[in-house]
Amino acid sequence: MNRTIHILITFLVFISCKKDDMNAPISENENSEFISAVDISRYPEISNLDPIFYDFDGNQNDFLTILKENGINTIRLRLWVHPSNEHSSFNEVKQFSQNLKTNGFKTWLTLHYSDTWADPSQQKVPSQWQRISFSSLKDSVYNYTEKVINEISPSYIQIGNEINTGFLHPYGHITNNYQQFSELMQSGITAVRENSNDSKIIIHFAGIENSDWFFNQVNTLDYDIIGLSYYPIWHGKSLNNLKTKMQHLSETHNKKILIAETAYPFTIKWNDWTNNIVGLDDHLILPDYPASVEGQSQFIKKIKTLTKEVKNGIGFCYWGAELIAWKGTQATDASPWENQTLFDFQNKALPVLREFKIE
Repeated sequence: MNRTIHILITFLVFISCKKDDMNAPISENENSEFISAVDISRYPEISNLDPIFYDFDGNQNDFLTILKENGINTIRLRLWVHPSNEHSSFNEVKQFSQNLKTNGFKTWLTLHYSDTWADPSQQKVPSQWQRISFSSLKDSVYNYTEKVINEISPSYIQIGNEINTGFLHPYGHITNNYQQFSELMQSGITAVRENSNDSKIIIHFAGIENSDWFFNQVNTLDYDIIGLSYYPIWHGKSLNNLKTKMQHLSETHNKKILIAETAYPFTIKWNDWTNNIVGLDDHLILPDYPASVEGQSQFIKKIKTLTKEVKNGIGFCYWGAELIAWKGTQATDASPWENQTLFDFQNKALPVLREFKIE
């Protein structure tokens, strides 16, 4: 009888402890893998020319294998509604996403809700959605987002890309048409929530300045993660300010936060005749992070470190990791980014790739 009582007491204590564990607060990064991501949206186009990539030792290796072996766990891809060719189209992104998942990557889709680039300077309505009623436009956003969720099923999904000024202009301009902006956003968000229990929703803002105002505007929307772009050429040269802002935003809005886009040059030289975006000392954070192999590595190391130090920080994404001079050294219409990729001018893996491994 005593032994039975002892067993019963032990069982009750165990159940009580498990209940306490369930009620205990979960640390911010517990149960979620730190996102070590790259955006390689143009890789399907680049791969058609079959460029050869090399690992650190100079051995020829598969591009995706090099990424995977260096700790990259998530691939970000842009998605355009009806682009002028197949690149960044629904079918290309769907097929490439399936390939990425087979190779063990999570996928992160950024829906531009446009036929071309969407960013703070332009948010053009897709051609097939123009001249329709606002009610039909909301339906189009819902149906398109629903299709993406059901057929591609990304781990992470952005409702819009760098939507500082809103999206689907002029209907969804955040200051000129706030109510319609909110309704259009809600259409996309509802499509995700009604069709997936797994895809996490990101709302993406470019930069630091005015980010407080912006995330106050979207405070009533149902989303999971704050995403910020950070490029020193456009968004200031203080990484301390970046960290402070990330901490403030995540605490104020009780959201996870990540750096959705960043990059840094390993040189200010060029490898084709397409004008590069970054090419002057004034574009850099000097003297701490010169345009060198070491400077690039140290910049990304700092980005990773500060993001992990932010209480709700869950990861970062490097934009344009694939944008080598893929059309050759004489091309004037190829890469404006070959000095900021993760591969040198001979397509050999740069040391910065080692910083993507999460200890």
